Amino acid sequence: MKLPIYLDCHATTPVDPRVFEAMTPYFTKAFGNPASRGHVLGWEAEAAVDAGRAQLAAAIGAAEREIVFTSGATESDNLAILGVARIHGEGRIVTALTEHPAVLDPCRQLEKEGFAVSYLTPDASGEVTPDRVREAMTDDTILVSLMIANNEIGTIQRIAEIGAICRERGVVFHSDAVQGFGKIPFDVEAMNLDLASISAHKIYGPKGVGALYVRSRHPRVRLQPVTFGGGQERGVRSGTLNVPGIVGLGLAAELAVAEMPEEARRLRRLRDRLHRAIASRLDDVTLNGPPPPRIEADGSLAPGAVERRLPANLNLSFGGVDGEALLVSMKDVAVSSGSACTSASLAPSHVLRAIGVPDALAHASIRFGLGRWTTEEEVDYAAGTVVRTVERLREGSPLLKTARN
Repeated sequence: MKLPIYLDCHATTPVDPRVFEAMTPYFTKAFGNPASRGHVLGWEAEAAVDAGRAQLAAAIGAAEREIVFTSGATESDNLAILGVARIHGEGRIVTALTEHPAVLDPCRQLEKEGFAVSYLTPDASGEVTPDRVREAMTDDTILVSLMIANNEIGTIQRIAEIGAICRERGVVFHSDAVQGFGKIPFDVEAMNLDLASISAHKIYGPKGVGALYVRSRHPRVRLQPVTFGGGQERGVRSGTLNVPGIVGLGLAAELAVAEMPEEARRLRRLRDRLHRAIASRLDDVTLNGPPPPRIEADGSLAPGAVERRLPANLNLSFGGVDGEALLVSMKDVAVSSGSACTSASLAPSHVLRAIGVPDALAHASIRFGLGRWTTEEEVDYAAGTVVRTVERLREGSPLLKTARN
């Protein structure tokens, strides 16, 4: 077992060696620009892009022409939200307070441009119910944007039902699919999606590459570009394509879908082992988000169980402990207090606040994200480290002493 133990796979994942091997030739040998149509190196690069596009399209149930490659999910979210809004010119967007900043910030920008935005408050488990979405939609609603699975508390939304409501009302439906794709079943047709954002580095692919699914028919979704230049990706997203990254994204997606059933079973079992090992030895530990489903000994779902939480996600609050002190004190265990994109902020997690977690507990929360190579030994070591660290911090905590007095 090597230290530190990495349990922050919602922030990023290591590149799978199989993915890295597939990418390598496109850095030094087949290094051509796929837009260079006059020589063999350009043709090789174009063929690699086509292959990656086909792999990703097959993995999400889309047509190849519906895949637009981007630099990652942030760009994909911005292109989807700004692109739909600006081509309409006016209207209302419906989203949720628990969305990633890559969704919330473009929505705030659109408010400055005169668009109306409805920010829905989820229930205590983080769910935005289909009925709540239906109630929020008005005659001027042009777009609904809701993530498939939350990056902090793991809540899985009922995307197919929400998509059906949007289809019925003729409203474009976008989902930030970053945390869900590759971890739970995902199909753009079954989920009634019009737009979906994907990032490679959450599924053991490279950083700096992602994609936006854009429905091409029934209905066709039109976007106003947010970048201009060479007209790549059918004019939707200009810029030289990241060939090695696209190769990596395509294979990472293919592997994630193929290995998902076994990986999900293993991660559910390890997630529950970690939770039990901590909660059985410490008091005043709160689980944030939906409860994990009942599982069998092998990690498969028990009969009748419904998975409302990502298999690898665990988010816990520790009463009487400062979360920053807890993170700093656990140098041998790499975890986080929330989204990696907001880790520099001193404010408590906007996700936890939105589901009603008090600020004191939100500040004392840790997100565990297990991954493809997490082992039982690592889980047990991490649990022991958390327990010892919390006990030590509580001994010197003025908050806990005040509460006891």
